Amino acid sequence: MVDVITMDQALAAVDASVNKAKSMRVPVVVTVVDAGGHVIVQQRMDKAMLISIRISQKKAETSALSFLTTDSFAPRSTPGAELYGIQESSCGDIIVFGGGFPVRRNGDVIGAIGVSGGSVEEDMAIAKVGLEALESSSSEDAPVKKRPGRKPKVAK
Repeated sequence: MVDVITMDQALAAVDASVNKAKSMRVPVVVTVVDAGGHVIVQQRMDKAMLISIRISQKKAETSALSFLTTDSFAPRSTPGAELYGIQESSCGDIIVFGGGFPVRRNGDVIGAIGVSGGSVEEDMAIAKVGLEALESSSSEDAPVKKRPGRKPKVAK
């Protein structure tokens, strides 16, 4: 069985990311999803672009379902690369630029965080703060049962 991201943990991660974004003066949207890519918490800061709502969610979904950071898709999805066209092959559901990170506990991917609204570098820096909060928390005392997990497959 594997940990899950609780709502309280997701809220704490969003708060950490929003505080970082405020210190950088970058209005963003932060989304935390579970292992299936379903939204647990999403928050839009004042003046964040409306398109960032969808992009932050897609960044989180991409990371949760692929077990990869979204920036890792960038070099692999350019013309001639092994995953060229992947973003079109899934009706635009895969994001191939930075700002999405899978959340791991004990080797399991239990969800992800996505941030959109700044530059790729800003989104990544803001998301990493929330990621640290999520990876360092535990659902030991949470009022939910653990569920079967999904182990990332390691390429040989």
